[in-house]
Amino acid sequence: MTLRSLMRRGRGFLVGASLLASLTGVNAALFSDDEARKAILDLRQRADAQKAATEAIEKRLTEENNQLRRSLLDLQNQIETLRAEQARLRGQAEQAARDISEAQRRQAAQGQAIDERLRSVEPQKVAVDGREFMANPTEKRDFEAALAVFRSGDFPGAQAAFLDFAKRYPRSGYFPSALFWLGNAQYATTNYKEAITNFRAMLSMAPDHARAPEALLSIANCQIELKDPRAARRTLEDLVRLHPQSEAAQAAKERLAKLR
Repeated sequence: MTLRSLMRRGRGFLVGASLLASLTGVNAALFSDDEARKAILDLRQRADAQKAATEAIEKRLTEENNQLRRSLLDLQNQIETLRAEQARLRGQAEQAARDISEAQRRQAAQGQAIDERLRSVEPQKVAVDGREFMANPTEKRDFEAALAVFRSGDFPGAQAAFLDFAKRYPRSGYFPSALFWLGNAQYATTNYKEAITNFRAMLSMAPDHARAPEALLSIANCQIELKDPRAARRTLEDLVRLHPQSEAAQAAKERLAKLR
């Protein structure tokens, strides 16, 4: 075989090989495009499915979020309602406490008023001029008020006060003392005869009274003022005889000396 023929055969071989390679590349290209389209379709389907799943999840999350918000709003409303109810109950409790406190205060005030009223009428033990006895608070108050008038120097007022006391409390343990001070008020207002009457009534009622010596001396003074020295002497002598250790007896001795 000649070189020329060999060269022609080689070129033919090369051309055939090139043609075969071209055909193979075309088939391969055709095959690759189909696979790519299929892969793209698969990817698109998967993307669409993923998107649908994502949208479904987002929708579910949105619904759950909305439900949670509604639940939170309901819970907040319930909390506000409970707070309002708690505030109302607290206000009621505070008002109830104030009402109880006010009721206790009124009860205490009423109890105190009752105690005071009871004390104002309940007899109490008192001691006047060495004598102890039971007396109502009103007796004690009125006697002390009349005595205060006497000690203030208002003898007409004292005379009226003790006369009123004697009329109101004729059975009072204060009565002998009231007669004594009434007689002194009358002596101070020159009502000597009335004074003698009340001094003698006192001595007749309570001859052992602590102020009996003074009452006898006051009777003698009234008798002296009435210009009756004989009666005054007898009264002074009775005073010295009955109450020799008293201060009034000493004063009586001095008056007796002057009457001689």
